[in-house]
Amino acid sequence: MIENNIAIALQESVKELYGADISVDVSLVQKTRKEFEGDFTIVIFPYVKAARKSPDQTAAEIGEKLIEKLKSQGVASYNVINGFLNLSLSGDYWLNFFQTSSRNSTFGMREEQENDVTLIEFSSPNTNKPLHLGHVRNILLGDSITRILKANGKKVVKVNLVNDRGIHICKSMLAWQNYGNGETPVSSGLKGDHLVGKYYVEFELHYKKEVKLIADRENISEEEAVKKSALMKEAQEMLVKWEKGDPEVRQLWNMMNDWVYQGFDESYARMGIKFDKTYYESNTYLSGKEIVNEGLEKGVFFRKEDGSVWVNLAGEGLDEKLLLRSDGTSVYMTQDLGTAVKRYEEYHPQNMIYVVGNEQIYHFNVLRTILEKKLQLPVGQIIYHLPYGMVELPHGKMKSREGTVVDADDLMEQMHTEAKISTELLGKFDIPADEAENLYEMIGLGALKYFILKVDPKKNMLFNPEESIDFNGNTAPFIQYTHARICSLLRKAEGNRINIDGKIENYDFMPIEKELIKRLYEFPEIIKNAGMQYSPALVANYVYELAKEFNRFYQDTPIFREEDSQKQIFRLSLSRFIAATIGAGMMLLGVEVPERM
Repeated sequence: MIENNIAIALQESVKELYGADISVDVSLVQKTRKEFEGDFTIVIFPYVKAARKSPDQTAAEIGEKLIEKLKSQGVASYNVINGFLNLSLSGDYWLNFFQTSSRNSTFGMREEQENDVTLIEFSSPNTNKPLHLGHVRNILLGDSITRILKANGKKVVKVNLVNDRGIHICKSMLAWQNYGNGETPVSSGLKGDHLVGKYYVEFELHYKKEVKLIADRENISEEEAVKKSALMKEAQEMLVKWEKGDPEVRQLWNMMNDWVYQGFDESYARMGIKFDKTYYESNTYLSGKEIVNEGLEKGVFFRKEDGSVWVNLAGEGLDEKLLLRSDGTSVYMTQDLGTAVKRYEEYHPQNMIYVVGNEQIYHFNVLRTILEKKLQLPVGQIIYHLPYGMVELPHGKMKSREGTVVDADDLMEQMHTEAKISTELLGKFDIPADEAENLYEMIGLGALKYFILKVDPKKNMLFNPEESIDFNGNTAPFIQYTHARICSLLRKAEGNRINIDGKIENYDFMPIEKELIKRLYEFPEIIKNAGMQYSPALVANYVYELAKEFNRFYQDTPIFREEDSQKQIFRLSLSRFIAATIGAGMMLLGVEVPERM
């Protein structure tokens, strides 16, 4: 990109003019603000001391030198305003960029580097409940970041870790055993994950009722009553039996987990999500136990009097962390240790990204510290936790134990319905009736994905279904409609037998046309920055701005009414380039764009 050449030439110019060896980063070459003339701006103040001249004099000298060095590459002129050097590129430079890049079907994307492997874990559900809105943000972030990293040339391995064992799983199993009367997905008409989630809620209801009865009967606090809960003791005993391989417990566990897996698969398929590999905690926890036992032998971990195993991280600014309970059962940290080592040995990645909510920041600090500092394993150095903020709805937070979660399946169905209502109210879509349902699905899921991904991952967010489906504003439907509008223009051009592939020479850009080309020029850098920051929001908001600028161009600039054939051809070709870039950007978000609406 020209910015790199400007940065190099700037460093050379400062050396030649003032004898100063100054390191120049390409980030110092910035886009010129719209209110000023120019394409790129350089802040001159860092070089004034070496020049021993005023900022404007220094800028003028450097400007002349840069023109001398870069004229053949397209730097045509400069101007100076209050110590800022603004460089303008020639029309030929922008036209050449346009004609070269608009014909490149992979514009902005880098080729995959076989040895540059990134492993990314996302979704990671528990098999005691269906996917909910919080999972949706996790899944959409993981999928989009995967797409963005691939566009940056990374070889990405998408993995899912299913938490299919533990006390929370036993709660659902015990409740079904006690209160289920043999209910199945077939007999109930419920998806398997919904049915199992129903019994997780059932356990919590009975458990709370039992604790309250004990507290009232014995006149003790509920905290004390918890310790006397027979139901919780049964669940804990079931977990011990599970870890010992009890046939009856394992049979129940297999049956209920199979119900959940089938339900998850349906939800993933509707979201368009696939994984390269799925790990199961029921397998990886054994590897974790081996690692813990090895750590005990080396004196890295220690056993308390009750038989539980811990690690002391006080020296690393953390505290003591439980690794194995007193009854020998494992905890999340146990299986995360085993999973991390297993993945490293299997894929040898350069980076291992965990997409997990920000409430688990401490957990991953501990995981990384144990692996790197205590066990001195190389995998500890490549672990990166991508924390994301919580999702709330206009009516408040979600709580899975009370059964008040926003179910992912219900949410997707609601978005489909909202899309249907919104499009029918507008009543102007040019689609055959048999395509309508597919369009509603595309708009509804696109609205859901885009609305979540346009927010910086680290921020908490409020998801409003009605706002997300609006055809005006920063939404997927607005962008999808813009793409369909351009496709309609191109179909009309084809019907009128207008050839928009001819070479254009010496074109005099209108300001809005040049702004659009400059916006398109930014796309590769946007992809690069989104990959470095793990932020789909950068892509989402870029695509929105591009679509918004196109609509302004479409309203203010004649295309089919234009009598100059060169201008007409250029504007149609520019529109096609914009549509391709919108499509590519939305693809990085996992959002489909229609060709007609």
